[in-house]
Amino acid sequence: MESRIRRISLSRLLVVLLACCCGLYSMAGLAAELMSIDNEQVVKPRVQRRDIEEPHIESEDFEIGLFAGLMSVEDFGANPAFAVRAAYHVSEDFFMEAAIGQSKTSKTSYERLSGAAELLTNSERLLRYYELSLGYNLLPGEAFVGGKYAFNTALYLIGGIGSTHFAGSDRFTINIGSGYRFLVTDWLAVHGDLRDHLFDMDLFGANQVTNNLEITLGATIFF
Repeated sequence: MESRIRRISLSRLLVVLLACCCGLYSMAGLAAELMSIDNEQVVKPRVQRRDIEEPHIESEDFEIGLFAGLMSVEDFGANPAFAVRAAYHVSEDFFMEAAIGQSKTSKTSYERLSGAAELLTNSERLLRYYELSLGYNLLPGEAFVGGKYAFNTALYLIGGIGSTHFAGSDRFTINIGSGYRFLVTDWLAVHGDLRDHLFDMDLFGANQVTNNLEITLGATIFF
């Protein structure tokens, strides 16, 4: 009698174990099915890719170019100005620049209105400066033209020291300014610059620091 009860208990235990195994198998299959549903992308967006031609600066770090514009020399009016500038890009943020520029100044308002003798000769009216500056790319970015073209750009600050030969004397000069660089191709850039050249002037008696603003447009090449 006791052995019969034991066999019945073992049979019931096997039934329970089989039921549990079947339940676990069913739950595993259901979980796998749910995971496959979750992983399946319900909405498939149609994204139209467009090709953008983005120029990059050449691996060479040297840049040279010509600039032209106006230079307003204090008391001598605004006159055409020309410059040659060469730069070496130390890193993506900093660059060194050497510049040579000149402008032919006109008569002062005193000379024009008073009819007095000219203060300077024609050769003394020629202003020529030599400067070495450090530049910092403040806001590098991109400019987009249409839907296909992207161009590298940078707003930069620049400042340095040098010498200005004007009115028969060499004058220590400090220059500060800013500019905007627009990279047309991987080797050609267009610049717009505004700079102030500060040097002493004593032509009218008292020695004073003058602000001489220069605004130029130019084109440079990388090599």
